[in-house]
Amino acid sequence: MLKKGNSLRQSNEINAGSMADIAFLLLIFFLVTTTIAEDKGILVKLPPWSEDEPDITKLNKRNVYSVLVNKSNELLVRGEPMSTKDLRENTKEFIMNPLKREDLAEKPTKAIISLKNDRGTNYKTYLEVYNELKAAYREIWDAEGQKRHGKNYEFLTRDQKRDLRKDVPLIISEAEPTSFGE
Repeated sequence: MLKKGNSLRQSNEINAGSMADIAFLLLIFFLVTTTIAEDKGILVKLPPWSEDEPDITKLNKRNVYSVLVNKSNELLVRGEPMSTKDLRENTKEFIMNPLKREDLAEKPTKAIISLKNDRGTNYKTYLEVYNELKAAYREIWDAEGQKRHGKNYEFLTRDQKRDLRKDVPLIISEAEPTSFGE
């Protein structure tokens, strides 16, 4: 016969005393093991800090490729309006000067790209212009790598890349942005 007592009755409750400990350990585990991707932005090598006044050098206007972007996101390249889609080819022509024109850079080592924005310029437009200027140099390096070594720039050795960049250095000077509409 079955006894009806408290000793044989089974409990329907689950012991949840350690659930808080387990949840806390899982939380710590995921916090420690999760990596947070950070936005790196545009990688630009800045000149070293100096307390000295900068040396003001008179540049030959012929060697300066000035790119101005106004608050309406319009380009003015060397005093002429231009669209972003034409910027890369025009920049390559300026740097390399294949026809030895008098109004373009004397040689690639003397070519200076000057980029100036308005404070009202869209960041998207700024990036498009900056990317087109860098892409112009990259295409020049690829073409020179093909001509000299039969390979694109990315497949060259470190020494080959250094020699190529010595002959066609990446010189993009960014001027302080102007106030809205100046």
